[in-house]
Amino acid sequence: MAFLTLDRGKLKDNFDYLDALFKKNGIEWSIVTKMLCGNKMYLSELLKFDCHQVCDSRVSNLKEIKNINPDIETIYIRPPAKKAIPNVVKYADISMNTEISTIKMLSEEAKRQGKTHKIIIMIELGELREGVLRENVISFYENVFKLENIQVIGIGSNLSCLYGVLPNPDKLIQLCLYKQLIQTKFDKKIPYISGGSSVTIPLLLKKILPRGINHFRVGETLYLGTNVYKNTKLKKMKTDVFQLFSQIVELKEKPIVPTGDRGHNMEGKTFEFNQTDLGRNTYRAIVDLGLLDVETDHIKLVDKNLTIVGASSDISVIDLGENKKNYKVGDLIEFMMDYMALLRIMNSRYIEKRIK
Repeated sequence: MAFLTLDRGKLKDNFDYLDALFKKNGIEWSIVTKMLCGNKMYLSELLKFDCHQVCDSRVSNLKEIKNINPDIETIYIRPPAKKAIPNVVKYADISMNTEISTIKMLSEEAKRQGKTHKIIIMIELGELREGVLRENVISFYENVFKLENIQVIGIGSNLSCLYGVLPNPDKLIQLCLYKQLIQTKFDKKIPYISGGSSVTIPLLLKKILPRGINHFRVGETLYLGTNVYKNTKLKKMKTDVFQLFSQIVELKEKPIVPTGDRGHNMEGKTFEFNQTDLGRNTYRAIVDLGLLDVETDHIKLVDKNLTIVGASSDISVIDLGENKKNYKVGDLIEFMMDYMALLRIMNSRYIEKRIK
């Protein structure tokens, strides 16, 4: 049976490294937990660390987090849908917003629940994802400041997630200038400039992050040790906090080239084969991991001598070559994952989750 392991020691190492880095630079940070997909076992391990604030894009996950630790501060990190607003106010101490109509509904709901709901207003800086247009920022804040039971605690932005627009000092300085302008015009203190995420960490390491950026939201780098800016790995971080294993359920010597008329496979793909491979055989292993669980473009084999040659909904086929390592039925094949692979695996109820 395929399974995923989380190494608690390596996760703690990554947490400690990032926590020390941010504290050294006077930055507060929030752990993005959406990659854990509300898994109670993994969330419980994470919340044992000295973290004070977590972010998620699913209200159900925030509810689980509050069940584990009612005192931890939670942030809802996508613009709230109308039907979700009662639960957003109930389970999120803070939410990120871009629509005045939504904030008005949050204000009304917070009043009903006897709460003051905190918000961070997101600004569009070129990624064309969520965000208030820059020419509307002042009027937007003016309207928000009139609402009851709403406390504006930050200004923020998202970069890199949709079109890969990278953060740079110029864009982040714009965010800092907007905060100064708003504070001066409205005589309101805004504590956070939430302009940091995993992709912004390399700017901090290079000491080119504008000093006003004082809040980060970090997920991928914590879990995978990734330098998102360059799509590489950060040297001082562990890259194998999570490990994916799948079991060999069949192993046979078979031809390299299939026989018969060929059309499209289940993914709509067609295949071409080298004619020099006609008549040649190779050892092929079938493992219990399929496209229902993860796309093979997002996983890599730890054993570089092996090759993924195809997959269907429930199985993948591995070319073992001459099988020099003498793999056999029942053996485990280990895979490395990128961000999207881990997200899909965590969301698959068919993959067992374990603690290492």
